[in-house]
Amino acid sequence: MGKKRIVKSGGQGSDAKASNVPAVSKKKVDVGQLFVQSTYNNTILVLTDAKGNVLAQSSSGALGFKGAKKGTPFAAAKVGEILGAKASVMGMKEASVTVKGVGSGRESSIRGFISKGITLSSIKDVTPVPHNGPKPKKPRRV
Repeated sequence: MGKKRIVKSGGQGSDAKASNVPAVSKKKVDVGQLFVQSTYNNTILVLTDAKGNVLAQSSSGALGFKGAKKGTPFAAAKVGEILGAKASVMGMKEASVTVKGVGSGRESSIRGFISKGITLSSIKDVTPVPHNGPKPKKPRRV
């Protein structure tokens, strides 16, 4: 079996997937909530209004990062910038942040979000912490 050839078409629409931020939004929201779920493998951001209705969401995998690069702070910052741009188009001025998980993209995703000019009213950490957890395995006998 021979090598597969990759044919690239015109360079006009290459960034269309990464930055699909509309110029004008139908919804106008002043205050919202940002939910950050950061694991070792990925970072997922969800933007909602004050009632909890989802307005926009994105993740490192949705931006084209693959494998181990999805869990990096750089990928999380890019996701935060994309969601911050979408929020600013909607007219959002203030947001409260809820962070869940222990991944490396926790802080950088928030920094990317506020780089688009949105102020944060609060940051809350709701990472689940086990009180005792499951019983450990018995020691191996050789």
